[in-house]
Amino acid sequence: MNTDQILKSVVAVRGIIPDDAYTADTLGTRREGSGVVIKDSGLVLTIGYLITEAEEVWLTAHDGRVVAAHPLGYDQETGFGLLQALGPLNLPALEFGDAAVAELGQAVTLIDGIGEFVDAKIVAKQEFAGYWEYLLDEAIFTTPAHPSWGGAALVDGDGKLIGIGSLRLQMSQGGEVADINMIVPINLLTPILDDLTTRGQVNKPARPWLGAFSAESNGDVIVMSVAEGSPADQAGLKRGDVISEIRDGEVDGLADFYRKIWSSGPAGAEIPMRILRDGREAWLRVRSADRNSFLRKPQMQ
Repeated sequence: MNTDQILKSVVAVRGIIPDDAYTADTLGTRREGSGVVIKDSGLVLTIGYLITEAEEVWLTAHDGRVVAAHPLGYDQETGFGLLQALGPLNLPALEFGDAAVAELGQAVTLIDGIGEFVDAKIVAKQEFAGYWEYLLDEAIFTTPAHPSWGGAALVDGDGKLIGIGSLRLQMSQGGEVADINMIVPINLLTPILDDLTTRGQVNKPARPWLGAFSAESNGDVIVMSVAEGSPADQAGLKRGDVISEIRDGEVDGLADFYRKIWSSGPAGAEIPMRILRDGREAWLRVRSADRNSFLRKPQMQ
């Protein structure tokens, strides 16, 4: 693998977000990470939280050139974000590999946009449920962790792109704790790439969104907080509530909670849920929403 050549396809990404944006408090107003050139036209793939509600985005190439970019789209389900460079990048596109055939123990490299890379190995391929109403059926986990993981390129031994860095987590195994990166597999992009490029989002009804940040403890789903003004907030869901049932089905962990919410219909569906609060049971009815309707839309630069 020619690492020097691959480095040319990975750029630094800097997003500037208005102070009054919906995600400003949770994600910040200055977001920095990486992106990967996936088409010679200057189309750049990144992780979506870097560019959500951004009013300015700047790309920095390996040779120090800085080019403005326009956020084309953000897919809530996968977490991928797309950028279009507004000036010539003149950088090679990185070829896609096949994340589905990547194996445990396989040697991989995670490369960021400022030229730093970590030689790692795949330690898990499994379901991942995030506290922000996010679920992947099979994410990739690698160790050691890259210190600048957001939007970084995960490449296989042939130098092909098999995923985009999303999170830094910890894994406990054999009594030892290791820092790991969670990677979104590149195979999730192929079915939605045309929609993201032409429409800015996938052409299907939006999933119902509650605006609840939740965690799992011994199979219980516990509300950590709710987004201000969100459906969960308006329905009266509170920190510490234990969500035990959706409609007539018991909730068995965070992933099951999300799947039950998303199977309730498109965004706007009313979702009854049973909660345990201060030792007492109660039912709430939450009118879900489209998460995108709460976000600022990109303005063409």
